[in-house]
Amino acid sequence: MRSITVVGASLAGLSTVRALRAEGYDGEIVVVGEERHAPYDRPPLSKDFLKGELDADALALGDPDEYEDLDVHWLLGERAVRLDPAARTVTLTGGRQVRTHGVVVATGASPRTLPGSDGLAGVHTLRTLDDALALRTELLTGLPRLVVIGAGFIGAEVASTAHRLGAHVTVVEAADVPLERQLGREMGLVCSSLHTDHGVDLLCGTGVAELLGGDRVTGVRLADGRVLPADIVVVGVGVRPNTDWLAGSGVLVDDGVVCDTGCATTVPGVVAVGDVARCPHPFTGRHARVEHWTNATEQAKTAARTLLTGVSAPAPLTAPYFWSDQYRTRIQFAGYVAPGAEPEVVEGDLDSRTFTAVYRYEGDPVAVLSLNQPKFFNRLRRTLVPVPVPVAVAVS
Repeated sequence: MRSITVVGASLAGLSTVRALRAEGYDGEIVVVGEERHAPYDRPPLSKDFLKGELDADALALGDPDEYEDLDVHWLLGERAVRLDPAARTVTLTGGRQVRTHGVVVATGASPRTLPGSDGLAGVHTLRTLDDALALRTELLTGLPRLVVIGAGFIGAEVASTAHRLGAHVTVVEAADVPLERQLGREMGLVCSSLHTDHGVDLLCGTGVAELLGGDRVTGVRLADGRVLPADIVVVGVGVRPNTDWLAGSGVLVDDGVVCDTGCATTVPGVVAVGDVARCPHPFTGRHARVEHWTNATEQAKTAARTLLTGVSAPAPLTAPYFWSDQYRTRIQFAGYVAPGAEPEVVEGDLDSRTFTAVYRYEGDPVAVLSLNQPKFFNRLRRTLVPVPVPVAVAVS
C-alpha cells in the first residue's frame, strides 16, 4: 500500500495518521479536510474557548515539528465528494482527484438543524471552530437572552458557559428527562438539575414549533404555544454522520459507515474511524456510533492495523468513556446503562452533587457515573465488565 488518503482532518483522522506511522508505515499519507484549520481539539469549544479564555492556537492538536515528522500532505479547505474504490480515487470539490491505495473515512458528523433556521441571524449550531467563533462573538456582546434547544451534553455545556457570562439562559428539551437515554432516569434527573441549581430555566417535555423573527431571530414558539423571547438560539438536537460522499462506492452506510470490530468496511482497503464509524462494540456486540473523544483516539489504532495488514484487528475491550464540564461540575461516565441496570451511590451523596454511582446488571458493574470525584471514578472504571446479554444500548 504505497499511499493512504485520510478523509477528515479531525482528532480521529490525525490519530489514525499517528497510528499508521507508529506501526511503521512509510508510504505517502494525504489528509483531506473540509475545514481550513489544521486538526484542533473540539471539547473546549463549548467551554473555555466559548468564554473567551482560550484562543484558537491553544486548541491545536499538533505542532509544526510533529507534522514535519509525520510527513503528511495536507489538503485543507477541500471536501471529498466521491469515492471510487475501483479507480482508487477520491474526488474533491471542483473535480480534483487524489489517487490512493487505502482510504480512512474520518468525516465525522454535522449538526442537525431546525426547519426555518437557514439564513436566520442569531441561530447557531456548535460543531466547528468557526461555529464557536460566531457564537462567542454574540455571547460576549451585551447580556443576551439565550435559548438552547436540546439538553444533551453540548447544549448543557453551552448553557453553563453562557450563564457564567451573564446571559439569561433557557434550555428546552423535548424529552421528559434529559440524558435519560445515556444515564437512566434517576441520574438523568440529577445531572439535569444542575441547570435549575444555578438559576437556568429548564423546560422539559415540549418541542419547538417554530423560530420567530424576520432577518434575525426574536423568539422561539414551543409546541405547547408558549413563546420564549430570544436574542440568540443554539440548536443542539443531535448530529447526522457525513456519509453522502460515499454514495455509489459500495461502502455500506446505515446511520454511519458500517464496520466490523476492526473498523473495516464492506470495501477492501477502506476503514472508518470516529463519529462516522458504526462498529460493533466489545461491551455489547451491537453496532453503534460512539461520539466521544477517547473512542476516536483508541479506534484509530485498530483501524491503522486493519488497513496495513488487510486483516481486521481486534478492538480493545475497554468501556466507552466520556466527560462533561457544567457549572464547575465535572461529570464522568464509563460503560453502558443496560435496560434494568440500577445505579447505586457508593460514595458521596446526590444532594451535594458530589458522588459516584455504580450501575449493576445482574450483580455485575456495567457502568459508573461520577460528579466531582475523579479518583473514585478512575478506580471503579477499571472494574467494569461487558454487558452480559445482547441488549440494544444507546451510546450517542
